[in-house]
Amino acid sequence: MGSVKQNDCVMIIAGEASGDIHGSRLVKTMREKNKNLFFFGIGGNALKKEGVRILFDAEKLSVVGLTEVFPKLFSILKGLRVAKRLLKSLRPDLLILIDFPDFNLHIAATAKKLNIPVLYYISPQVWAWRSGRVKKIKERVNHVAVILPFEAAFYKKHSIPVTYVGHPLLDKAHAYQGKGETKSFKNTPVIGILPGSRDGEVLRHLPIMLDAANCIRQHVRKAKFIVSLAPTVKQELVETIIKNNKNMPKAKVSPGGIDQFLKQSAFVIAVSGTVTLEAAISGVPMVIIYRMSWLSYLMARFLIRGIKHVGLVNLVAGKSIVPELLQQHVTPEKIADVVLEMINNRKKLYKLKSELLGIQKTLGSTGASERVAEIAIHLMCC
Repeated sequence: MGSVKQNDCVMIIAGEASGDIHGSRLVKTMREKNKNLFFFGIGGNALKKEGVRILFDAEKLSVVGLTEVFPKLFSILKGLRVAKRLLKSLRPDLLILIDFPDFNLHIAATAKKLNIPVLYYISPQVWAWRSGRVKKIKERVNHVAVILPFEAAFYKKHSIPVTYVGHPLLDKAHAYQGKGETKSFKNTPVIGILPGSRDGEVLRHLPIMLDAANCIRQHVRKAKFIVSLAPTVKQELVETIIKNNKNMPKAKVSPGGIDQFLKQSAFVIAVSGTVTLEAAISGVPMVIIYRMSWLSYLMARFLIRGIKHVGLVNLVAGKSIVPELLQQHVTPEKIADVVLEMINNRKKLYKLKSELLGIQKTLGSTGASERVAEIAIHLMCC
């Protein structure tokens, strides 16, 4: 493999919190291979800490759902203009796109016109919904690095250059082998609440999750509840919601890393997202919940084809091993019922823990960032 010339620059776009973290590890690994690389683009604090010149904050772009886009439409359009202008003026040697498909595929089209190679890391879930986007990917992207074991076959079927690199979560220190026993619920069980990585998700889910916690506490009097604070969510928002909840005004906010949060938790109530995979790798039992606007939900139901599960844990497992509550089923009573049924059946908990730890084997081996860095360097050399 040839060496990259000095002072090559790379543009990177990560519009989500998890992508920001995975992107930062990729940047670190690429710099280990060439310390002279210059990175710039769109992202958050993790990329910024790794020395990436952030020229547009990803927090202004992040949304989930279709109708939820409208309040941020102005920022999204501005972000598109900034990204396209950067491509045209700085002409990077490589464009790395991380997830965030609707935005990133627009930018990929501009890069294609400018003959800038494009690497898509953590690809759009076109195998699940809006499969028509695969045509755009084939036209605009030079290589796709996928992180779920079943994704590579889909892209190969469409003759798109693809590499299964494994899941970057496995590179985290907390991805331990799960040899410890399921934490006890007999003394003072700690139940973790993971309300999401965006302000909108927290506003929709946390009040219901706190009411569910109160229902659980009526049956498990010594239970303690901790609320995870994602780095992309305002602490003041979480604390205000907790304070305004008359039933659970003293739930503890945990602003530290997810690793420590999961080590404390005997069980978690989690909003659907990457964090559910982190819990699975750590062997922590859970229930997955999610609500969006009804219009977004109906449109998603129309667009999604042949997918029985929403939670990444169940998608990777290929079967339902973790309960999912969606839309009208996301109520304090139903959440509490599911949690109580699970924590009162110790045999079932042990079985679930074993299945969750099996997810780690399914996801592959460590070294995702290293593999993606090799692909990136190769694209820059060609």
